[in-house]
Order: sequence, then C-alpha cells, then structure tokens
Amino acid sequence: MNFLRALYLEDEMSGVCSGTQWPSTGKGKKLQLSSPVDGHVFGNLSMATSDNYDELVECAREGFVFWRAVPAPERGEIIRQIGLKLREFKHPLGTLISYETGKPLQEGLGEVQEVIDICDYCVGQSRMLYGMTTVSERRSHRLLEQYHPLGIVAIITAFNFPMAVWGWNAMIGAICGNVSIWKPSSKAAASAVAMQKIIGKVLALNGLPEGIFSLVIGERDRVGKKILKDRRIPLVSFTGSVASGRKAAKKVAKRLGRTILELGGNNGIILTANTDLKLAVPAIVFGAVGTTGQRCTTTRRLIIHESIYDEVKRRLVAAYQSLKIGDPLQETNHVGPLIDRDAVATFTQTVQTITDQGGTILFGGNQLTGEDYSSGCYVEPTLAEVDHDLEIVHQETFAPILYLIRYEGEVETAIAINNEVSQGLSSAIFSTSQRETELFISAQGSDCGLANVNIGTSGAEIGGAFGGEKDTGGGRESGSDAWKGYMRRQTVTINYGTDLPLAQGVRFEI
Repeated sequence: MNFLRALYLEDEMSGVCSGTQWPSTGKGKKLQLSSPVDGHVFGNLSMATSDNYDELVECAREGFVFWRAVPAPERGEIIRQIGLKLREFKHPLGTLISYETGKPLQEGLGEVQEVIDICDYCVGQSRMLYGMTTVSERRSHRLLEQYHPLGIVAIITAFNFPMAVWGWNAMIGAICGNVSIWKPSSKAAASAVAMQKIIGKVLALNGLPEGIFSLVIGERDRVGKKILKDRRIPLVSFTGSVASGRKAAKKVAKRLGRTILELGGNNGIILTANTDLKLAVPAIVFGAVGTTGQRCTTTRRLIIHESIYDEVKRRLVAAYQSLKIGDPLQETNHVGPLIDRDAVATFTQTVQTITDQGGTILFGGNQLTGEDYSSGCYVEPTLAEVDHDLEIVHQETFAPILYLIRYEGEVETAIAINNEVSQGLSSAIFSTSQRETELFISAQGSDCGLANVNIGTSGAEIGGAFGGEKDTGGGRESGSDAWKGYMRRQTVTINYGTDLPLAQGVRFEI
C-alpha cells in the first residue's frame, strides 16, 4: 500500500518513541494491525514493556527541564514547522486514518487538517500566554498572576479521532512549556506511529533533545494504569467512555493529580415548529452517520415538534435510503465500517433492545453481509422512533443509530428532554425564532458544553474551548483559554517599599 510506504511504516513497528529514537521493546506483546475496511492485516507492532515506560518518563522529565526554559515564541516556531511538515504528508496520513479506523477519506483528510489548524492556532497563542496585574490592598505592593508549565502531560486518546485529539492536547501543551507522552488506542496504533515519525523529523532538524514529544503503545496493565498512578505526571488528558473515564479520574485524583476528561455524548438536536428543514436535514444526516456514528459529538437524539414530525420522518427515511455504504477510501461512499466486530455486536444488541423497550425501527438496523462487506464490520445506519424516556435512549451507543422523539407544546419542553440525559457534550437547535434560540443558549437552556444554533452537533471549531458537562467529564481542550488547563497558576506579591505591613494588621516589635 503506497500510503504506508509514504509514511515510512514497515511491516514490523515499535510502539515506543522518545522523540526521534525508537527503543527496543524487548519482550513486549505483539499487536496485530488490521483494517475494518477489508479485514486485511497490514502490520505488526511490538508493544511497550513496563521498563520502556519508566525509561520514557525519565526521558520526558529531562526533556521538560530543557523545554520549559525555551521562550514560548520559540516553542511556537517548532509547532509552526510541525504544521508545515504535516501539510506535506496530509494525503497519506488521511488515507491511513480512513483505512485504519473506517472513517470516510474526506473525514480522514479533515482530521489531519484539524491538527494543521491547531498548529497554526498555537503559533499565535505562543505569544499570548497572558497573566494579570491587579491592585494590592497594601501600600507600595504589586499583585499579579502568572502561568508556568506543569511538566509531563499524558495524552490518552481513542480510536475515532486518532490524531486530532492528540494534536489539541500536545500542541497546546507544548507552547505552554510542557512535554507530552502519548498513549493512543491500540485500534489506531499505526496512525500514532506515523504521526510520531513526522514529528521526529522536525525535532531532528532543530537539534532538539529527546523527551519533548513521546509515544508509548502498551497494554492497559503495563502502561495505562501506570500513567494514571504516576506522580511524575501532573496532568492526564483522557478521551474515552464514561465508565473508563470514571476509573481513570479516580486513580489520578487519589494522587491529587489533574485530569482533562472528554467522555460520552448523547447529543440532541431540537427541531421547533419554526425550523428551516433545508438547513436541518443535511446537518442531521451528517451528524448521525459521520464517522459511522462513532464521534463523541454524533447526533443521537432528534427532538421534533409534532407539527413537522411526519415531514421530518419522511425526509430522513428518503435521505437514509440514498446513503452509500462501503469502502471509505472510495469517495462516492458516505458511510464506512464500524471499528471492529465487537462494535457491530453492540449495535445489533442495541437495535434489539430498542424494539424490546417499545421503540420502532423505521430504517436500517441490520448488519451488512456479502463480498463488499467481508470484514464483518459494516451496518446499516438506523432510524428509530422512540419515547424520550426509554432506558436505551439515555445510553450512548457508539454506532449510527438516531432516535426520533416527538414533543408537543413550547420549546421549553424540548429543552427539558434535551437536558434529561446524564451526558452533556453537544446540543443544537434549529429555529428561525430568536426567542427560541436565545432561550436555548441561555442559563435556562441547554446544559451542554456546546450549544449550536442552526448547525448540527457534530464537529467544533478549534478557536472555541471543546468539552462538556455532567458525565462528559467537564474538561476543555483546544481554543479559547483552554491553554490555562495545561499550566500551573501562580500569584505573586511584590513589595517595592521600605515598610513591611503584615497580614491582618499584626505587629511585631523586633
């Protein structure tokens, strides 16, 4: 496969890198790399051992001593060069993402572009790590706040965005003066190795030491759990399921470390009686089937006013009938496979549960078979008509299942339905009524971290802070002032006078 060769990927790969060096993994477990597109095994990877992990952390600690002393704009220059290098490899990287995870090629290319964009963003942000000066209550004193780097940032990422989420964290962390250790999903290991090789070229060109950007691919017990318990790592950014996130947060909190959590999403779109369906329907379909329903921002619940319910249902069934499912590397296809057969089993069980709980399957619901679907990972995008309070509707299924929910009355009813689930990542409303849209984004409106008006739930701009509330975890990544989460805050008091006033008016006669 040409794109593998273009990315310098060999049949046998290492799962450990300190920046430019790829240490031997010795007796590390072998990981077989295969694609959900065609089931083909395209490589093997030697996973990290416990010793590899410990050596990598010590290397990162040494790298941090160097990197924190580099002026932030100079750190931004390295990130600028990384962005330029990624532009050279955009197409093979996007192709690899598509082949390894099953997302359509345009989505794979778009993900690489996200990393490029965050690099561009960070170049500017490296000159804007602002603190604050305020007034002191004491004469001849100055009071200010400033931000310093934390140290090592561990970045644990999921398969569905194997490069973008790492980029949000690693690039922001780097301009703040931190170093990073990346533990990617083993389901997208090749994408991580390819990215690390490209990063390594920039590091080598600039003569930078090891330990600034590190990669470790290993088993949960040998690597994952050690990261969570490691007091040398002050911040862990974790992307994954709610259940896994709860466990991770508990272990990090036990040692009083910090976490940035990006967990589940059960995202709703409200369609009021004032909806412009020409805008809404394309957004709904993309939000529900993009990445085969395996985005944290995937549209899962469609809350529809009764006056337009039948028309919306008709249009969606027609749209779903036109979807082309197959090899995601063929740009004429809209939907690729799920990540693996376990995901297919979960999809199948969920469809059965929907009917068991009283819902109705309007379209889809089946696993696809035949020569074109030989990997066993392809399913039909599914529309289900349900009541909003079904138990299954309140759970996140990482698959292309969209629930159609009817509501009556005013928009307040729809907002209550949107907010009744335990997840709180993304939400949207389609309406031409300013009263309805303003209420939706007010304090009485959506309780999600992302609230969109007349656009869908899926996707987000890098300039805004990304993250959610409730079971989504409460973390923020990417833009706005999310950079502050990667730094330690320090309050400084300076006495430039000749007296020493003490707190609370205390006096010592010495």
